[in-house]
Amino acid sequence: MSFLEEKSTMSDTNQLKETINAYHETKHHSDKMFAYNVYPCAIPQDFFFVSMHWQDSVEIIYIKQGEGYVQIDLDTYVAKAGDIFLILPGHIHGIRHRDRMRMEYENIIFDLSFLGNSLFDICSHKYWQPLMNEKLSLPSYINTEHPLNEKIRFHLDTSDYLCSKKSKGYELAVKGNLMNIFSLLFEMSDTSKVTGTANIAKIKFVLSKIENHYDKKLTIDSIAADCGYSASHFMRWFKEMTGTSFTEYLIEYRLGKAAHELKLTNDTILEIAQRTGFDNISNFNRLFKKRLGVTPSHFRNEEA
Repeated sequence: MSFLEEKSTMSDTNQLKETINAYHETKHHSDKMFAYNVYPCAIPQDFFFVSMHWQDSVEIIYIKQGEGYVQIDLDTYVAKAGDIFLILPGHIHGIRHRDRMRMEYENIIFDLSFLGNSLFDICSHKYWQPLMNEKLSLPSYINTEHPLNEKIRFHLDTSDYLCSKKSKGYELAVKGNLMNIFSLLFEMSDTSKVTGTANIAKIKFVLSKIENHYDKKLTIDSIAADCGYSASHFMRWFKEMTGTSFTEYLIEYRLGKAAHELKLTNDTILEIAQRTGFDNISNFNRLFKKRLGVTPSHFRNEEA
């Protein structure tokens, strides 16, 4: 019996849906008339890390400088300048630093409907619908040695320039660039690669559990039981799925929340530590310095 089937009552099912939806990003990123946005980011300066999540839009991560880690579903990659990552709707992804190195990247976010989704359009019938129904897969990692990398970077850089100038007709050119990118990617589409949907559904449940309850006591035994696993099996499975242990992931998630609050609130360090799941201030200070290289008070006072 699957973990979803074990939730037999309607109230449990609704609670599960609410839990999973917490990690489902629903932020509206743009004007629906031109649903294309570019966000320049730096990690760990802007974010300690970007926790694993998913959304209904398409996301392209374009690495500009430095190195870090990008995870998409079950795969973790060392991201370097020039690398490109394609995340389709519904796919789990996250970003974290590598040994506190600075990594600058662009988040390019748009709705697939931006490219057209008419039922009577041949592109929708041959490409977009099979892609959304996961009957086709596209390359998600296009590193600098990939044969398509240079061409895709050209289209992305050109779109950046067009969006900065906003000359007459630039919207058509940006759409054209995206169409060219997907045309290149569809040349390398695969009908055989299928992601393990049961594992993806279960890891979404666990990640959402962390999102909703990171400030409370979370034990491996209780989370494992929710998944229908023994504690030892759960620990092996979680590391296989995320590339890190459950304990390490939970600590990093809590520290990310604490770092965010240190910058945005005037609450005491003790209050922030307790609110983000740390019941021992000495342990919080030690872990914070180990991960970020500075004490919480130094982090709060340093310039962005």
